[in-house]
Amino acid sequence: MKPVEVVGVRVEMPSNQPIVLLREAGSERYLPIWIGAVEATAIAFAQQGVVPQRPLTHDLMRDVLDALASPLQEVRITRLEEGVFFADLVFASGTEVSARPSDAIALALRTGSPIYAADAVLEEAGVSIPDEQEDEVEKFREFLDQISPEDFGAGG
Repeated sequence: MKPVEVVGVRVEMPSNQPIVLLREAGSERYLPIWIGAVEATAIAFAQQGVVPQRPLTHDLMRDVLDALASPLQEVRITRLEEGVFFADLVFASGTEVSARPSDAIALALRTGSPIYAADAVLEEAGVSIPDEQEDEVEKFREFLDQISPEDFGAGG
C-alpha cells in the first residue's frame, strides 16, 4: 500500500463524467477514478470546507462514528476488477468495511484519515506525469480552485 493524496475532482469531457484525481505521495504517479456527481460534490465540499445547513450522508457517517467512538483509521483502495475500483474503510478496532472509493474518500476527507492505494492498483491504473508536464497539473489545480460543487449539478 502506498499513501495517496486527493488532488481534487473535475468533470471529464466530453462524457461529462466526474473523476477524483489522487496522487501517490512523493511520486509523479496519479490515479484517476471515475465517480458519480453526488460523490464528486461531497468530495469538493470537503476540500473547500463547505458546511451544509444539514449534514450530508458523509457528514452523517462522520458524526455517527464520532458518537460511537469508532474512529476511521484509514481508507484503502484495494483492487480494480473489470474497470471497477474497490475500497475498504479500516477502523481503529480493526474492523474493515467494503466501500466505494468515492464514498471512502469523501469520508476520509471529513475525518482527516489517510488514504492508501494498493501497489497493484497503482501499477494497473496509475498514470505518470513527468516533471516537464507538471505545468498541466498546476493548471488542473488552478481549475480546482475555481470550481464549485454546484458545477457538478448538485447544490448545498
